[in-house]
Amino acid sequence: MHDPLSAATPHYSTWTETEIRQQPDCWMSALHSIDSQRAQLDAFLAPLLAQDNLCIILTGAGTSAFIGEMISPVLRRLNGKSVTAIPTTDIVTNPADYLPEQQPVLLVSFARSGNSPESVAAFDLANQCVARCSHLVITCNKEGHLYQRVQGSDNGFALLMPPQTNDKAFAMTSSITSMMCSCLAVLAPQTFSTDRFAVVAQRARDILAAHGNCGQILPGNDSFKRVVYLGSGSFQGLARESALKLLELTAGQIAAFYDTPTGFRHGPKSLVDGDTLVVVYISNQPYTRQYDLDLLAELRRDRIAKQVVAIADLSDDAISAGTHCYLPAGDALSDTELLFCFLPYAQLFALSQSVRTGITPDTPSASGTVNRVVQGVIIHPFNNQNTGA
Repeated sequence: MHDPLSAATPHYSTWTETEIRQQPDCWMSALHSIDSQRAQLDAFLAPLLAQDNLCIILTGAGTSAFIGEMISPVLRRLNGKSVTAIPTTDIVTNPADYLPEQQPVLLVSFARSGNSPESVAAFDLANQCVARCSHLVITCNKEGHLYQRVQGSDNGFALLMPPQTNDKAFAMTSSITSMMCSCLAVLAPQTFSTDRFAVVAQRARDILAAHGNCGQILPGNDSFKRVVYLGSGSFQGLARESALKLLELTAGQIAAFYDTPTGFRHGPKSLVDGDTLVVVYISNQPYTRQYDLDLLAELRRDRIAKQVVAIADLSDDAISAGTHCYLPAGDALSDTELLFCFLPYAQLFALSQSVRTGITPDTPSASGTVNRVVQGVIIHPFNNQNTGA
C-alpha cells in the first residue's frame, strides 16, 4: 500500500486529491491510536464528565470550527451534557459572552496546524476567564503552539492525529475528518467504536473507488456560477463545510452558499437562478427526512435551478424521481456516520471544479490573500472587568 508519510510527492496529481483519498486509512489509524491511549484518556476525562454542570465547548477556526457544528448535536444527546460549538473567532472577540466564569469547562480545540492566532488566543482566554477549565487538544501538528501548550500542563490532554493528516495542500480534508472521528471516539466510545467505524471507513472507500475520475462527481456535472448546499441538523455543518471547500478550491470563482432545507425558504431561496446547482443532503432519520424531501420536491417543481441533486444513503421514490446520487450499497448508517460518506462527494466536487476553472488546487489563492494558516490577525489584550452590559 502506498504510504503518504514517506512520499516527497503526492500519490495522485495533487496533494489535495491524495489527502482526500487517504481519509479512510487515516481514520482507522487515528482510532487505533486512541485505543492505545484509552486508559490515559479515561483517567483525564472521567473526573470531568462526572460533573453534572460540565460545559463542553467544541472550538476551532474555519473548517475546524465546523467539526463542532457537525458533531455537537449527537454528543449532546449521547452524553446528556451541555455541548456547544463555538468558533475560536467568536470566543476571541467576545470571550465574556461565551466562556462561563463559574462553570467547569472542557474546551475541545480542533486544529490542523495548532498555530492559528485565534485558536491559540481562545485557549489562553479560557484559562484566563474560566475558574475551572480543562483542555482537550485534537491536532495534526506536534510542533504547533496548541500541542506544545498542553505538554506538561495539569489541565490538558493532547491527542495527535496521524502525521499524514497535517495536510500539505491548502484545503483541510483528511485533517477535518480524522479530528472529527477522533472526538466522537473519545467522547462517545460506546457508539463510535473502532470496530463500528471500520464499517463507515469501508463505505467511504467504496465511494472514493467509485469516483476514481474526479471529472464526474455529481450526476449531470456541469459548469455553475452558484452552488447551494442544504442539510438539516448535523448536515447544516456539513453543508457549510461543503460550501467553504468549493469557495476555497475555486478561489471564489464559484459562489457557494449553505443553509438548512427549512431555513432556505425564508429568503435565501431568492439566490437560485438558471446558473445555480442545489445539492440537498438527505437525512436517514425518518422524521428529519420528511423535511428534506419536501424541499427537494419543491425545488424540482420550481424548475429555476440549473440542477437540483439529492445525495442520499437510503433510496426513495421521491429522490429517484429526479437527479440524485445514492451511496454504494451497504448497511444503513446514522446521520453522524453519513457525515464521513457525504463529505468526500463535496471534497471531490470542489476539486473537480477547481481543475475545471484552471485553479491550482494545492495553492488556490494565487494572490496569497488567503493562507493555509491565517495571517494578519492582531490579538488584543482582554481585561475581564471591561465586559460591558
